Amino acid sequence: MILTGFTDEAGQSLATQIRATQELGWKHLSSRSIDGQNIHDLSEEDFNQAADQLDEAGIQVIEFGSLIGSWSKPIESDFNITLGEIERAIPRMQRLGTKLIRIMSYAQKPWGEDQQEAERFRRLREIVARFADAGLQAVHENCMNWGGFSAEHTLRLIEEVPGLKLVFDTGNPVFQRDRSKSIPSPWQDALEFYQAVKAHVVHVHIKDCLHPLEGSDEPERYTLPGKGQCRLNEILNALQSDGYAGAYAIEPHVATVFHATEGEAIDQEQCYNSYVEYGRAFEKEFTEAQCPRPII
Repeated sequence: MILTGFTDEAGQSLATQIRATQELGWKHLSSRSIDGQNIHDLSEEDFNQAADQLDEAGIQVIEFGSLIGSWSKPIESDFNITLGEIERAIPRMQRLGTKLIRIMSYAQKPWGEDQQEAERFRRLREIVARFADAGLQAVHENCMNWGGFSAEHTLRLIEEVPGLKLVFDTGNPVFQRDRSKSIPSPWQDALEFYQAVKAHVVHVHIKDCLHPLEGSDEPERYTLPGKGQCRLNEILNALQSDGYAGAYAIEPHVATVFHATEGEAIDQEQCYNSYVEYGRAFEKEFTEAQCPRPII
């Protein structure tokens, strides 16, 4: 098994991201943003410099954490924005030897409103097909998007979008209601979500948190791996029992939350130290779950 992570949570500069990866003794990273820009939005010059830095460090990018169809984009957004992201991402993935790109199914509309499912399916079919034509795999993450409403919604995407595979995020179910169940919809159960979709999972994001308190306006609270409510130990054991052979990518959100309010102050040193601490804590959790020693 390969251990990796969204290193932009350790720091904005690629040099810092590489340093955090090397401090953990890992050989892979999951690329989302460099200097505040998603990897598919960097200028050609900046991307080429980043690719050379990664080559020199001997670090491989195992996935692109793209903004394609993300929770930040409504389904009414201009599809040309998405097509531009695809056109820029493909040659960059090929340059780096990256096979997986994380996509989503566009932002959730308030429950009860028209979710425009047909348009979501249409867009995702084209997104997945364009990457497949280039020999690349688009993987859908169960985040705050249509597919994240429930495991049933995710499975509907699999039915409607040929060639789509999944990245399963262990923490995201904890703070989302299970919209396949009648109101008042309960919080999703992460292990149950995994068990429902596991046949289609080719990549895993590691996150853990506590769901929002009932009656409170406070958001979910992120924790070290195994300290929240995602049932991480059980999920790791289930993955191993099911023969999962893909990578595990940490996405801590403990010090840096990418859903945070714009302009919110960030302690860069805390981010770096927190990321490294999280990586080491996950290695320990992985071992305690009696998983085979990972390939780092």
